[in-house]
Amino acid sequence: MYIVVTGAAGFIGSNLVKALNARGISDIIAVDNLKKGDKFKNLVDCEIAHYIDKNDFIELLDAGDFDGEIQAVLHQGACSDTMEQDGQYMMDNNYQYSLALLDYCQAEEIPFIFASSASVYGAGRVFKEEREFEGPLNVYGYSKFLFDQIVRRRWDELTAQVVGLRYFNVYGQRENHKGRMASVAYHHFHQYREHGKVKLFAGCDGYADGDQRRDFVSVEDVVKVNLHFLDNPKQSGIFNLGTGRAQSFNELAAANVNACRRHEGKEALPLAELVAQGIIEYIPFPEALIGKYQSYTEADIGKLRASGYKGEFYTVEEGVSRYIDWLYARA
Repeated sequence: MYIVVTGAAGFIGSNLVKALNARGISDIIAVDNLKKGDKFKNLVDCEIAHYIDKNDFIELLDAGDFDGEIQAVLHQGACSDTMEQDGQYMMDNNYQYSLALLDYCQAEEIPFIFASSASVYGAGRVFKEEREFEGPLNVYGYSKFLFDQIVRRRWDELTAQVVGLRYFNVYGQRENHKGRMASVAYHHFHQYREHGKVKLFAGCDGYADGDQRRDFVSVEDVVKVNLHFLDNPKQSGIFNLGTGRAQSFNELAAANVNACRRHEGKEALPLAELVAQGIIEYIPFPEALIGKYQSYTEADIGKLRASGYKGEFYTVEEGVSRYIDWLYARA
């Protein structure tokens, strides 16, 4: 029996493959689109049974090639570019593809764990898994929102586990290929290494410079939650996956810089001193993001806790420090 990981060469997908390997599992079908060929590097240190192109995979499922051979599907594959304007592409790639996988898994009674997104909440201030708080700001968010809605309509008809995980701001290892869509933590690391400083947006939406707040969650924790549901196939639902703590971009930048300074043999500095020395610099808020930017997110993780997940989440200071160690080891 195989575990299928879609988006397997991507950020979260490759971390899931690596974590399954750590459990001694290598009967993994990795599904992805390698038009961005550099993503293969995420799988070099992983053990898989087979790689299949995303488009070929649906055809093989429809042909019955894997009937009775799949244990579970961890669906991470999606276009995650929040600035993508091609709605037809986004809906085909994120919505229709997910729907085809859901239909197959339900027909074959296969557990289906999929990546949703906190973008479904848009500019809202309440981040709870209920329809009244949802209102995406872009077509990426809408593609995730609409699939969640379809899943909700089917709750009473489920033949097997279906879990949607609404990822908040995920950062961590194996995101190098994402370019401008990589996490802020990734960009801060490279800014500091190249220029000796990091850049943050000036104040907006009533927030002071760099004080916009997000629920930053380490990919290590994201993997643990996915595996929790893989281990508990009777649990279904749509769950927020964040830390439950909003921390500022200032805190993120300071954690990043001080982790880098530790590797340089330098002492940590408080935020005020980092700003005074020009190591943290504020730049004007981009006009293109006005009305499309979440200045505050904080996951309500009550439903996740009620599902039985007891793990503690890394703070920004803990998680970023671990991530910087990983980046330095490979720099």
